[in-house]
Amino acid sequence: MAALGRLEPAGDIRILAAPVTPIGASPRIDALLVQEGEMVRAGQLLARFDSAPRQLAVRALVRTRIANLRRRLNIQTRELIRYRRLALAGAIPADQLDRLEQETLELQGQLQESLAQEIQEETEIVQTELRAPIDGIVLRVHAREGERPGEAGILELGNTDRMEAVVEVYESDVNRVRVGQPVQLTSENGGFQGTLAGRVARISPQVRQREVLSTDPVEDSDARIVEVRVRLEPGDASRVARLAGMKVIARFQP
Repeated sequence: MAALGRLEPAGDIRILAAPVTPIGASPRIDALLVQEGEMVRAGQLLARFDSAPRQLAVRALVRTRIANLRRRLNIQTRELIRYRRLALAGAIPADQLDRLEQETLELQGQLQESLAQEIQEETEIVQTELRAPIDGIVLRVHAREGERPGEAGILELGNTDRMEAVVEVYESDVNRVRVGQPVQLTSENGGFQGTLAGRVARISPQVRQREVLSTDPVEDSDARIVEVRVRLEPGDASRVARLAGMKVIARFQP
């Protein structure tokens, strides 16, 4: 028995979304640095957003404010030490010292607030870039440069340490499939040479319409199928780690 399917990562699949701005929208993509089928490493820069220039400018202003406050506080602290000595000697009234101490506390508070804002701005700057959370392959890109990502996110990233085939078996044939059954896979369009070996790992309990369409025009695109997941043998999985989405023909062995 034979059926059509497609190759997919069997491990982790991440849908990477854009950050949400304070007004509830997503920034536009300023630069998309990867394409479908590309292998990436964890931490690799995948995209930059148009919110980066503004956030960098805000951070620069905050850092300038921090530097000014530190200079003012250093001067104020030296003055406070001098006034305390004068107050002990009775050279100035106590309320003048109290006023200077209050001004010093206010400067310290402003500095702490600015330092906290700097931490917040650093977090916001991190959100102006999209980096890969895992090693994997870019399975699908949903948004391009100049676009504002929607609900589908920016791209899908799959962990290709393990690969499997999602095979669409006609509902009338699924009773001939069992978990653990050996399967031989070939490329429908010559995308890889030879065959891949695997075994049935899971049979979906749900009947649905087919998604993998054959190049044969007489095939019924509205046929009802059951998804069968075939886990590839490790040696064969490494051969097709870059071929996620490729159509295959699955031949179920007795």
